[in-house]
Amino acid sequence: MQGLGELIPSYRSLLVEYDPLVIGFQGLKDQLGKIEKRLSHGRISESRRVEIPTRYGGELGPDLEFVASHSGLTTEEVIRIHSSQDYLVYMLGFTPGFPYLGGNLERIATPRLKKPRIKVPAGSVGIAEKQTGIYPIESPGGWQIIGRTPLKLFNPLQPPHFLLAAGDVVRFMPIDEREYRVLLNHGST
Repeated sequence: MQGLGELIPSYRSLLVEYDPLVIGFQGLKDQLGKIEKRLSHGRISESRRVEIPTRYGGELGPDLEFVASHSGLTTEEVIRIHSSQDYLVYMLGFTPGFPYLGGNLERIATPRLKKPRIKVPAGSVGIAEKQTGIYPIESPGGWQIIGRTPLKLFNPLQPPHFLLAAGDVVRFMPIDEREYRVLLNHGST
């Protein structure tokens, strides 16, 4: 469409960049309305399913016990709940490749840390309220860290640069220490 720029999705909105000298606001709105009508009758493509091997607890998941205590559950129950459902990747953001994953986390919803950590290791799996996410690079962060994956979620040197994309469906797969080390040493992507 003439005058249309970039479309940038967020967690619950869409930013539409456009050139008002080429297409006016009302013209853009009308064109987007026509596209929306066609989409509502179209077929949605299958989501890509991605399994994320995750080592829960211990030094890789320092907040697992807090999440369990906060939820009135055992650590094993938290792991079972967290790993027994699919999560939709709503968007990537915060850091390159950080997936905001939505699902049904009512039972294990836990508030963010009162004081964020200065360094959260890459691959850390966290919970913040009713969301879960994975830190693709070492960065500051305030989510409750319950585990870590050996998968590399962001690789600026090799396309595709991101392991996950909006619309993907993620399932966490509990692994033991040995499996974690094997996958980590083999440079999993």
